[in-house]
Amino acid sequence: MSDNEGIKTVLHQVTDLEAAKAVYTALLGTEPSADAEYYVGYDLAGQHIGLVPGGGPEAAGSPVCYWHVPDIETKLAELTAAGATVKEAPRTVGPGRQVATFTDPDGNVLGLLQDQ
Repeated sequence: MSDNEGIKTVLHQVTDLEAAKAVYTALLGTEPSADAEYYVGYDLAGQHIGLVPGGGPEAAGSPVCYWHVPDIETKLAELTAAGATVKEAPRTVGPGRQVATFTDPDGNVLGLLQDQ
């Protein structure tokens, strides 16, 4: 049995947060559930779609999909042992929430998310 909940969070790096918010609000047909100058997030049908203004770990230029896992440290250790490279070590981004990013052998950026 798998020890993760699958991809539930996808973050998009954007250059203009307000412009992106207008487009994603129209696309998703709902207002953001989180709306700040550093992050805009939408919750829809069990998915969380986030907009992150330039820079940060999502600077890969493409969306970063976050796998929800029960133990971020253990999963990151398993992944690095299997050949992944840590891009951003686990960090707290909200009450009880940690995220980390890593790259696969081809340089694709993937994320891990743990809610406590």
